Amino acid sequence: MVIRGTRGGSITVMKRVVPLIIFSSILFLLFTSIAFGQVHTRLRVIRASNVGSDVDASLRDVHDDLGSLFSFTSYRLLRDETLSLSPNRPVSISAREGRIIMEITLVGLHGSVAELKIKVARKGKDTLNTQFRLSPGRTVLIGGPKLSEGVIIYAFSANF
Repeated sequence: MVIRGTRGGSITVMKRVVPLIIFSSILFLLFTSIAFGQVHTRLRVIRASNVGSDVDASLRDVHDDLGSLFSFTSYRLLRDETLSLSPNRPVSISAREGRIIMEITLVGLHGSVAELKIKVARKGKDTLNTQFRLSPGRTVLIGGPKLSEGVIIYAFSANF
């Protein structure tokens, strides 16, 4: 962009416009790289037990997988969270008045596969520490801590 006018005026305008264009370009690249590095993950916390035979309607999409991996008759959804994960930035979720803490970290993004690390601590002691890969449209089921009547199961799925 050149504006003609007084002598040297076009140079003055260019000195103002060029830094603004460079700054805008850097911001654009920074924000797009952050956006592309994020993985939107759905976490469902499920209580599985042999008390009754109820399956929450919101778990119908994973009921067959639950039945093939775990030998329980009842599955109840306790929590349904949507998380936005960024590389190497842990997200913590607490349950049971802070007695159980889950930390979820996106440790890698390889094409269309996200690599997640999960740590669960109960009363300050690690009870689960695992890492897995998650593809879009897939669900990964992880057996968690035991309860008085059953267990907790974590169901992870992602869209990115």
